[in-house]
Amino acid sequence: MAITDWAIAERPREKLLQRGATALTDAELLAIFLRTGTQGKTAVDLARDLLKEFGSLQALLGAGRERFCQGHGLGDAKYAQLQAVLEMARRHFIEVINRGDALTSPDATRAYLSAQLRGYSYEVFACLFLDNQHRIIELNELFRGTLDRANVYPREVVKKALYHNAAAVIFAHNHPSGVNTPSQADKHITKKLKQALSLFDIRVLDHFIIGDEKPYSFAEHGLI
Repeated sequence: MAITDWAIAERPREKLLQRGATALTDAELLAIFLRTGTQGKTAVDLARDLLKEFGSLQALLGAGRERFCQGHGLGDAKYAQLQAVLEMARRHFIEVINRGDALTSPDATRAYLSAQLRGYSYEVFACLFLDNQHRIIELNELFRGTLDRANVYPREVVKKALYHNAAAVIFAHNHPSGVNTPSQADKHITKKLKQALSLFDIRVLDHFIIGDEKPYSFAEHGLI
C-alpha cells in the first residue's frame, strides 16, 4: 500500500506537520529525508530496511561516503544531501549557543557536541573554551585515540585554555561503542583536568560523553 493510501494522521510528513518532528520514529524521519521508496517498498519500508542494515540511525548518519552509498536506494546525491543537512544543523546549534551562553542553552550545547563527535569510529576528546560570560570562544578536538580510549594530557589542555584566555571549559568525548556511561578512567581524567585548570582559575563546567542516547552529563550526575 502506498503512503498516499494511508490515513492522513499516519503519513510521516502530515504527522510531522500536525504533531512536530519529535512525534516521529527514526524510520519516519528517515522516510521524509528519502522522499521516495523503491519498487514494491514505500519510503518508510525502505527506511526500516536501512536502519536494520546499518544498525541504527546514528550509524547511518555517521557512515562514510563509500559505506553510505552501498545502502539500498542510496547514492552520491543522497550522501551530498545528508552532509548538507548535518552541516546546517551544526551551524544552527553553534549560532544558538553563540547568541547566549553555553549554560542557558544546554540542549543546543548537547546537540552541537553530539553533531561534532558522534560520527567517529574512534575516541575523540574535545574542549569547548568559554569566556567569562560563558560564550563560546572555540571548540578544539584535542586528542584522538582508538576504538575504546584516547590519551588525554592535562598539561596540553591547560596550555590551550591559556592560549584562548578561557575563563571556563566544557569537555566532551565520544564512546564509539554507543554506551555513554563514564568509565573509571573518564572520572579520573576529569578530576585531574579540573585540578590542573583550577590552578589558573579556569572552571570546568561539565563533561559530556557522546553515545547513542542523550549525552551523559557529569554535572547533572554530581561528578563535577
